[in-house]
Amino acid sequence: MKMIQLTILFIGILTTFSACKKDDKTIPTVISTGNDPNFTIVANSDTGFSNFNRKVVVFGIDIYAVATVEDAKLLHAVNIMAQYLDNDEDGTVDNQLVLNKMLENKAFLVMWKNESDLNIEPPSDRLGQDLGNDETHPSFVPNGNTGPFDASLEEVLHIINNAGHSFAYPNAFGQNVGSDLANAMDIARGGQFMTIPSQYPANAWYTYYDQTCDYASCQTIEYLYWALTSMLGAQENRLDEIDNEWRLNTRQKVEDTDTAIFSILTNPIYKMPTVLPDGSYKQ
Repeated sequence: MKMIQLTILFIGILTTFSACKKDDKTIPTVISTGNDPNFTIVANSDTGFSNFNRKVVVFGIDIYAVATVEDAKLLHAVNIMAQYLDNDEDGTVDNQLVLNKMLENKAFLVMWKNESDLNIEPPSDRLGQDLGNDETHPSFVPNGNTGPFDASLEEVLHIINNAGHSFAYPNAFGQNVGSDLANAMDIARGGQFMTIPSQYPANAWYTYYDQTCDYASCQTIEYLYWALTSMLGAQENRLDEIDNEWRLNTRQKVEDTDTAIFSILTNPIYKMPTVLPDGSYKQ
């Protein structure tokens, strides 16, 4: 997970475009619909995102892309965002409070092709996340959750959880010691480890060893991703790939073993997704 916050620095079909004005308001130039009935790619000139020449707005959330990101992959990430936020696909977000917090935090996603694309400094009042073109695999879910994993299922969820759930429900999803999420994570890790242990207890099922991933802002969000996507079916065929970090790769395993997080994620108050996004919002 590579979360972008505050002033942390980021390590085609396009032709020239310009903005037009209507009633003294700048109207972004449409670049392409990309054969998507719901979303349009428009030119981007937002402050702090000069590397990213186009974007799509999903329920008010900006998803930016550099020129070398494929249109199909940009629109796929857009559809994943839409399906996570409007999981029943009725045209209205499922949890308005979560979206409101994302909008307050000016949440965004940036899509890159080369790591040098991330050498930017976003405005300090925005929370963001990045997603790589080459780690985005639209065929993963349609092919029965097999083949190269689609990282949009992870990175899009991270920004929703980080900028949305953590602020909407701090007691439940707060990225701090003592939140319901952190307490459940302590059980999953076999203890409350403020730093990465040299070896997790044998009975732990969440064993993330990334030394750059701190307890509060990283381990909790990563844990939430593993639990929810396992419940949605994304990890069902990936145990051999992921068991060094996460062992409960199905909904049944989460329900049987991690009762704390299962109880949180199935609480109807939070309106968490119940269907795994497949990249085909309202199509």
